[in-house]
Amino acid sequence: MSDYYNKLAERLRDRFGDRITSTNVQLGELTAVIEKDCVLPVTEALRDDSDFAFEECIDVCGVDYSEHGNGSWEGPRYAVVYHLLSVRNNHRMRLKVYLDGEPPIVDSVTGIWSSADWFEREAFDLFGIVFEGHPDLRRILTDYGFVGHPFRKDFPLIGQVEMRYDPEQQRVVYQPVSIEPRINQPRTIRDDHRYADRQAQGETDA
Repeated sequence: MSDYYNKLAERLRDRFGDRITSTNVQLGELTAVIEKDCVLPVTEALRDDSDFAFEECIDVCGVDYSEHGNGSWEGPRYAVVYHLLSVRNNHRMRLKVYLDGEPPIVDSVTGIWSSADWFEREAFDLFGIVFEGHPDLRRILTDYGFVGHPFRKDFPLIGQVEMRYDPEQQRVVYQPVSIEPRINQPRTIRDDHRYADRQAQGETDA
């Protein structure tokens, strides 16, 4: 399987040239990184070119790298990751776009795959990533009075505000958080042979 995806990665580099900044095949999965300025032409070609034929976008998600590697990450803070499926060719790939700035902005791919609509709304709601050209970019999981984006690493565990029903006003009201800040147990990071062996298995960078 890795051989197949290594060849697919070569076809990607041949087709898109420097618009593909890197490819990686690890554990039988292909990831390609592209610049944000070429999201629309690359995704359209990935859908329409017979070599790729990614008819379906099965997921779009955001990533916040601000605490990646125990805070040693020096690249852009955010990324958008597209998970693509070709039914015709029976292959998959992961397409990644790194973003910086506040707010992070990237073109919407809803015109390429209509299935990206609610996925992009979720990434906007949880990470604050703005998808330019989206037909209805608004929150989808949190309510309209929610403050902030809860999947960002700097979002407080207790939140920004709390809501309750006020019987006197006969409506839901917002108020400052009244609970004590929650303290999590420190994370345990294991650097042993189980993880090193898995990372080394089938890894190819280009």
